[in-house]
Amino acid sequence: MEKNKGHIKVAADNIFPIIKKFLYSENEIFLREIICNAVDACNKIRTLKQLGKITNIKEKLEIEVKIYKEEKIIKIIDNGIGMTKKEVEKYINQIAFSSAGKFLEKYKAQNTMIGNFGLGFYSSFLISDKVEIITKSYKKKTNAVHWICDGSTKFSIQRAKTKKRGTTILLHVNEKLKEFLEGYRILGVLEKYCRFLPIPIKFKNKIINIINPLWKLHPMKIKEKEYKKFYYELFNDRIDEPLLWIHLNIDHPFKLTGILYVPKLINTITLKKQQIHLYQNQVFVTDNLHGIVPYFLKFLKGIIDSPDITLNVSRSQYKNDITLKKIYNYITLKIADKLTKILLKNRKYFEKIWKSIKLLIEYGMISEQSFYEKSKKFALFYNTDGKYYLFSEFFNLIKKKQLSKENKIICFYASNLDEQSLYIDSVLAKGYKILLLDSPFTVHLIQKIEMENNNIKFIRVDSQNIDNIFSETKNVDDINELKELKKELENHLDNTKFTIQIEQLKDKNLPFLINIPEIVRRINEINLINNFEKTRKNEQHYNLIVNTNNKIIKKILKEKNKYKELLIDSLELILFFHNILPLKKKKEFLKRILNNIFLSYKTKK
Repeated sequence: MEKNKGHIKVAADNIFPIIKKFLYSENEIFLREIICNAVDACNKIRTLKQLGKITNIKEKLEIEVKIYKEEKIIKIIDNGIGMTKKEVEKYINQIAFSSAGKFLEKYKAQNTMIGNFGLGFYSSFLISDKVEIITKSYKKKTNAVHWICDGSTKFSIQRAKTKKRGTTILLHVNEKLKEFLEGYRILGVLEKYCRFLPIPIKFKNKIINIINPLWKLHPMKIKEKEYKKFYYELFNDRIDEPLLWIHLNIDHPFKLTGILYVPKLINTITLKKQQIHLYQNQVFVTDNLHGIVPYFLKFLKGIIDSPDITLNVSRSQYKNDITLKKIYNYITLKIADKLTKILLKNRKYFEKIWKSIKLLIEYGMISEQSFYEKSKKFALFYNTDGKYYLFSEFFNLIKKKQLSKENKIICFYASNLDEQSLYIDSVLAKGYKILLLDSPFTVHLIQKIEMENNNIKFIRVDSQNIDNIFSETKNVDDINELKELKKELENHLDNTKFTIQIEQLKDKNLPFLINIPEIVRRINEINLINNFEKTRKNEQHYNLIVNTNNKIIKKILKEKNKYKELLIDSLELILFFHNILPLKKKKEFLKRILNNIFLSYKTKK
């Protein structure tokens, strides 16, 4: 063949340097693009064989990557469809003419082609001073072709001697980018982008990819141990088994497959980098899935693969279109349906794993309305005794017994069993039920439920006088004999932090009640979560209720000569319990109490 020379045809001046230097954000993309082209070449020959267009293909289709470190060459070899001289001139010498698109148009084959833009090959110049193509078409009576380009728009083309069908790309690596001549670097890129491509990829005499990944198989054919094995293959840094998984498989109105795993979650709102990876035709695209996967699913791990997501020209980002919204909604509802099925099939297991997944569920409930609606069938709540309920079940349990004077169903809750134990015991003693809501999303979740159900009101057990919720309590502030007691308390407390009320409560057990009003506490918690301000306990404002029906308070009122000492000891004991007694007073209180105990012990002796 006569050696020909020419210029690569482009649609605009200087577009080739732009492609070479600015189209791709990372140099390593070159290997993904060249490998994907090789996969397309193999898929084309396979399609022609399936359609009966050719019959003499017997060898196994394969791609191989080789490094020649001393020569500074990387070779990518495939035994796919190959190219004739005319095809090289058409598909290589004319930028942005996609042979994959032309092939699909001609044979109306299923869209398993990866290339769509006709630009990927030129990413090879990201790391190369010179690129060579040696290719032989499957067509009979055609000669092999040797194409050479030095990174400019100039090229040469001549006959090659090889008789083997397929294409070999030779990349003459730039001295400044010789890192790509290291085996570990190439292997890392192959594992990142090409780990699940459908044609075997050989590197250092080993096949490095899984050609039939689990998400491409039918869920009915996959065993539990296979799902777990695949999880560890994807995330080998994980020790815990996945708690559950969701296999995605849809053909209409878009195509999408994948597997999402729910790992064990800790009780924190700190989110790690998203570990759901987007693939297109088994090629890794990105792990930044904003707009495809709901934000609350950042907790999950796994893979989704869709040929219907529109990518940009560099195949590293996707375009925001109506398909994305459909996929977003599908994944949200699929997760909800899977959780419902698990609950109905094995509620005991679902209750067992609930505390490890509730962060995910609650986050979804407050952030996605469609998920919230579905969650009514599977979202669990547990009471202070550890018994689990769907909210509808708990509501039916309390709707008659916990009806306020304003005809609201009162749903008592606690957030900490130890810190709120006095209040929990008091509420339980009255026969009321209490939920334990101890997640960072509690304040948002209860407000969501209240907005959706205007006959329900959540009240934390330590937020107000429980008796006053169901009936009016007698306020005795105006009784003369108590004015002096109130004045003494005001002198002892910081009036910028405490409001004092004197009431005759039905509960005789507690001399004092200290609470933060529900609405105030919710605002503080929302501010803290949103980082609007750093709210500390000693910056809160508290209600102090003095219970004149308690025997200690009654004794204080009778002991007129010693009431001050008894009053202050009782008050500081309650403040100490709530951890709101200032440090200086805390030391004085402990010293005083210990002395009193010691003196009492000596008297008894």
